[in-house]
Amino acid sequence: MPPTLILDTNVLVAALRSSRGASHALLQAVGRGHFTVGLTAALVLEYEDVLKRPGLVPLPPEDVDVLLDYLCSTGKRCAVRFRLRPATEDSGDELVLEAAVATGSLWVVTHNTRDMAEGARRHGVELLTPAEALARLEVGG
Repeated sequence: MPPTLILDTNVLVAALRSSRGASHALLQAVGRGHFTVGLTAALVLEYEDVLKRPGLVPLPPEDVDVLLDYLCSTGKRCAVRFRLRPATEDSGDELVLEAAVATGSLWVVTHNTRDMAEGARRHGVELLTPAEALARLEVGG
């Protein structure tokens, strides 16, 4: 059974801004059986809010909707029936950690490992960069 992991919003932004690098390779691997993306309503709404900010990623809003629909159709969707807050100083990081706990994800893939480190450790979640995740999953980059 493939592991479930959480993609932090910054990984999606990096993946969509450049077709090079580990973030893009990880996004390309979604739905191919290497892993399952864990999702909560709050996390998907965060993705939508950030990815639709003008000029942030080179996609029109309707293409962002297609991406989010794909993630929702292939991902593990779970409700958050608890709050871990306060776990970090950034509420965006807290909703990522809540998604990890709710979906039973052992990993959060992020470019922001430092700011989430204490909260992740407290909740038994490991933080990985996209390159580390690809290596662990044995997905070619």
